[in-house]
Amino acid sequence: MPAIEANGLTKIFGRRPQRGVKLLKEGADRARLRREGLTPAVIDATFEVAPGEIFVVMGLSGSGKSTLIRMVNGLLEPTDGVMRIDGQDVTHLSAAGLREVRRTKVSMVFQHFALLPHRTVGENAAYPLKLRGVNKAEREARAEEALALVGLKGWGGSLPSELSGGMRQRVGLARALAAGTDIMLMDEAFSALDPLIRKEMQDQLLELQAELGKTILFITHDLNEAMRLGDRIAMMRDGRVVQVGTSEQILNEPANDYVAQFVADVDRSRVLSAGDVMERPVAVIGPESGPKAAHKLMREHQVSSLLVTGRNRKVSGVVFENDVADAVRQGSDRLPLSGEPVAQVSPDTPLAELFHDAAVSRAPLAVVAEDGRLQGVIPRVTLLSALSVPATDSADTAADGEDPADGEPVLDAAGAK
Repeated sequence: MPAIEANGLTKIFGRRPQRGVKLLKEGADRARLRREGLTPAVIDATFEVAPGEIFVVMGLSGSGKSTLIRMVNGLLEPTDGVMRIDGQDVTHLSAAGLREVRRTKVSMVFQHFALLPHRTVGENAAYPLKLRGVNKAEREARAEEALALVGLKGWGGSLPSELSGGMRQRVGLARALAAGTDIMLMDEAFSALDPLIRKEMQDQLLELQAELGKTILFITHDLNEAMRLGDRIAMMRDGRVVQVGTSEQILNEPANDYVAQFVADVDRSRVLSAGDVMERPVAVIGPESGPKAAHKLMREHQVSSLLVTGRNRKVSGVVFENDVADAVRQGSDRLPLSGEPVAQVSPDTPLAELFHDAAVSRAPLAVVAEDGRLQGVIPRVTLLSALSVPATDSADTAADGEDPADGEPVLDAAGAK
């Protein structure tokens, strides 16, 4: 079951929003709705977020991403469509029902920290638990544990004014963790931070996610941040979700010219990893094989080298075309293993870290799992072609504008935005 499921979510601002839904279903565009005095902020958004996934919603100002997240946590009621949290339809819940969902299932991390200035760091981290009626000893213990997770152990007695911007954002993250919910919504959570602190917070989030396995819906306008954090990314434009996919899919298979133009300047070498571009290791040979078998395999696959692997699929060496040809001419039965080491990398290694090994190695790079088993190979030509940008037929322009629901965060009685 998806942790978050949106099906046809639409939000139209104006005096007759249902008429806007009708017009959209009849094929009207945004300009037509605006002539009717209606503002379509989100149009027919459909996506699922799996448990334990970091799902990033990426878009420029005015794309509808802030309106979308406010429908996820129930601050805005959809004009049309259905929103489910852990299978529960929350589209038309009562105020009390929504507060219960926020207290038990969904926590929020805000762009501008949303800390209570008169309360200590520890009290801020424990605030959702206080609203839930958790006793003081337990909420203090959970807040202290959450603060330690985000690197703020010992700061519980300080006031937010005594902390830097990055530290205050860590308090906001600790508050969401202390709440104990499985789902975290993060609305431009790091955009108010300077670049160095922002990267540190991204690292912190990835480390916490590896340890805790939360379901995270992350809103951002920064493409590099989206590519770095997201297991999958939803690209939004003019209220519509135009593509959902992994970083690799969005880079290599853009759904339209708008997406292609958006990702054209991305440093692909730092987004893609070895696992994203590796090829199946079909041209490999066992150590017990002879030169004739190696020569035949090289001709079949038109390669100049073969990795040598045992039955356990672990790489033990490499043979090259000239050495194999010499062994065949000499009538040798032994595979002429080269003395050159085979460069081995993990699937998670960024492409930027592969160039040195690829430059000095005559053999393809071997991509191996943690147990040393061969998973794939990366020939030099494959590495270079992975950096090329897919061609586009035309160049769409990105629409800028203000999201009608953008604004400062507001806390309700449950500490929700």
